Amino acid sequence: MSETNFRRPVRKAVFPVAGLGTRFLPATKAIPKELLPVVDRPLIQYAVDEAREAGIEEFVFVTGRGKTAIVEHFDTAYELEATMTGRGKSLNVLAPTRIEPGNLVTVRQQVPLGLGHAVWCARAVVGDEPFAIFLPDELMYGSPGCMAQMIEAYNEVGGNLVSVLEVPMEEVSSYGVITPGESKGNLTEVKGLVEKPKVADAPSNKIVSGRYILQPEIMDLLANQGKGAGGEIQLTDSMARLIGEQPFHAVTFNGRRFDCGSKVGFVEATLAIALDREDMGAEIREVVRKMVD
Repeated sequence: MSETNFRRPVRKAVFPVAGLGTRFLPATKAIPKELLPVVDRPLIQYAVDEAREAGIEEFVFVTGRGKTAIVEHFDTAYELEATMTGRGKSLNVLAPTRIEPGNLVTVRQQVPLGLGHAVWCARAVVGDEPFAIFLPDELMYGSPGCMAQMIEAYNEVGGNLVSVLEVPMEEVSSYGVITPGESKGNLTEVKGLVEKPKVADAPSNKIVSGRYILQPEIMDLLANQGKGAGGEIQLTDSMARLIGEQPFHAVTFNGRRFDCGSKVGFVEATLAIALDREDMGAEIREVVRKMVD
């Protein structure tokens, strides 16, 4: 494949949202964890907004049983809009929840076999195009957004990209970690990838942080990928096989990452974003000050 083909526009994004959210029970017994609000926006909304900012046009949700409410969130709520209009209320607050008809597709992951399997489930919709992946549990907060920063890098180097952040070395065993090559600004060549290494074996402290741009050839690799760390089909294992075959780089995100897959991270994200908002930041700061005094 020519180098030009490794720079085709990224129009599609895959959102793996089939998880059960067991760490947030009982809140997630009937409500998908992706719809839990960080201040007044569901977690999935932050990811979709980030995708739109980066120019993504088509959204593929890899869902499971009990996750239909995620699709409902992005549908037109006729009764709600009619009631609000009748009461003279603006519908602007609902604008981010609208996705053009035909631009949202859902596929099912019937068995929880890991992130790699979830991505593979979207193969028919992705087709032969490069695509982005968003893990909504990881709320990437900054302006421009993480994917917008990655698209800028993609337009320069093409190929495959992952977002990375530097963490203390003792934390690397919880993440995918890159073997770094040459660096230029926020761009680092990726020489290797390993999933959840032991601290002593980790090639760096640069962890993959929930945003990817991948070429369609990854789907053929995932189709034959055996189980890896945790007994799951790991996306990292198939990505590692592309290194050396296609361009592969990491983008160090200039912003903040919140691990909203954990309760502490979720509370941290809620507090940080509330403090950063012009409409409530000062009041929240005063509330926090009274609580900690």
